[in-house]
Amino acid sequence: MARRPRVIVVGAGFAGLNATRELAKGGALVTLVDRNPYSTFQPLLYQVATAGMGTADVSYPIRTFAAKWPNVRARRAAVSKVLPAERRVEFEDGSGLDYDYLVLATGVTTNWLNVPGAPENALPIYSLSDAAALRRRLQHYLEDTAAGRRESTHVVVVGAGATGVEMAGTLAELRRHTTPLTHPELRPDQTSVTLVEQFDFVLSPYKPRLRDAAAEALRRRGVELRLGATVASVEPDAVALEDGTRLPSDVTVWALGVAAPKQVSDWGLPQGKGGRVTLTDALNVPDHPEIFVAGDLSGQPDPLPQLAQPAIQMGKHVGRQVLAAAHGRPLRRFSYRDPGIMATVGKAEAVLQLSNGMTMRGLPAWLVWIFVHVAYLLGGRNRVNVLINFFWRYFGPRRTATSVTQ
Repeated sequence: MARRPRVIVVGAGFAGLNATRELAKGGALVTLVDRNPYSTFQPLLYQVATAGMGTADVSYPIRTFAAKWPNVRARRAAVSKVLPAERRVEFEDGSGLDYDYLVLATGVTTNWLNVPGAPENALPIYSLSDAAALRRRLQHYLEDTAAGRRESTHVVVVGAGATGVEMAGTLAELRRHTTPLTHPELRPDQTSVTLVEQFDFVLSPYKPRLRDAAAEALRRRGVELRLGATVASVEPDAVALEDGTRLPSDVTVWALGVAAPKQVSDWGLPQGKGGRVTLTDALNVPDHPEIFVAGDLSGQPDPLPQLAQPAIQMGKHVGRQVLAAAHGRPLRRFSYRDPGIMATVGKAEAVLQLSNGMTMRGLPAWLVWIFVHVAYLLGGRNRVNVLINFFWRYFGPRRTATSVTQ
């Protein structure tokens, strides 16, 4: 390289952080940009929402991350425009930055699927602020119900993917084991947890035996499953199904569907299904090869599930490809190495499916799930805190299972 390339990485999620790490090690001048001053570990947001962890346990300051390398800077800003012809990014505060290469890893946002009333009456769980808002709502409603100011705190979770299953299972355990100790004024009929899914099974990417095991584990914990049910609308106090059923819901959790943020359409880049940016197999934009996209926003020819592992691998690949392009080397196509998928239902119950077909469930899978998630956290303090919180929540006194308030 005649000079070190200037690279802007937009987004401090799994993809953005891994791209930044590769670029930093390769000597590029990197600016890591995010609208928040922290990175969020999204797989554990359900623990924040159910008061098992604090917000600090699943977040990490991007300036602390950037400080590991002298050639990396962090900036808190929200992108308003991408100007490919000028190789410039402009921000909502009116400022901007020029680049030689641009990495877009902003992730996606909640997709309400055009369901009437969903944006107004349901609570998503995609960001740290979403999880904190849901936790506050649950805590306040339980207090009001215990004091007689509300009649009930019924929860309906829409979507039985990993997030929905984890949320429903944890809420059901709290309802059955913890709430009777912390809120003895509540009657059993004043609270409930219902999981709604349009398919006839939960965890659709998994093998049938794992789906069935997860569904049975949810039922044992007291979750009412409404499978093969499509949501027609979300009301302030109910979820209406297309068959005419009306499920009472004081708190509706939306764990279904994601889409590209609306502002992506203003960036002048080609978009495909779900608003994802259309890319080559090397993960760059066909007409602007200096722009790369990684993570959930990536619309490569062979779509991948919007999970942590694809984002991590795409981030690393994009970082390496930017360095290759800066050195004049040819770009390589992205090839995903599938390590498998996993989801937890609750204490000592999880399902794990490896790419070679091997499956695992129960306590062994649950322990693997915990340690894999802890390993991917940023910062030693976060890893220790999360590990302690996990075991304190599930093996400590039941009255302390919802001890987090901030």
